[in-house]
Amino acid sequence: MKINKTNAARFLDKLKMSYELVPYEVDENDLGAEHIANQLNEPIEQVFKTLVLRGDKIGIFVCVIPGNLEVDLKLAAKISGNKNCDMIHLKELQPLTGYIRGGCSPLAMKKKYPVFFHKSALEQDIIYVSAGVRGLQIKIAPQDLITAAEATVGEIVR
Repeated sequence: MKINKTNAARFLDKLKMSYELVPYEVDENDLGAEHIANQLNEPIEQVFKTLVLRGDKIGIFVCVIPGNLEVDLKLAAKISGNKNCDMIHLKELQPLTGYIRGGCSPLAMKKKYPVFFHKSALEQDIIYVSAGVRGLQIKIAPQDLITAAEATVGEIVR
């Protein structure tokens, strides 16, 4: 099966980062990380989801967290230099990032936004994030992904 390169994959190629594209079967009724972890036969702690938020000071920013956890808006606001923040509306996702729900990668968005990874990423040998389309994940060393995204690491979940 031929896997088409995504913008996120081409971005990693440009940086000469080592990664693997891993396809999985999409369930339109279940776009959650749990489904992806089951499809990949990997622990949910290694499958990270990309969330896009808006802060009152810096505007749009991105949080990348384990698929089984929820972002803590107070912690996300604090680490990003905001007083408060909220998730963006779903209808804003594609215009802001170029990605759709279930296929949002922290890499190669339409515009460069600040990215924040939950610190547990560094406890894993490899992690998975969306490659930028539904049905395809990037398998990568977390430090490589953090470097590629020019991300900050910290406590952003409850």
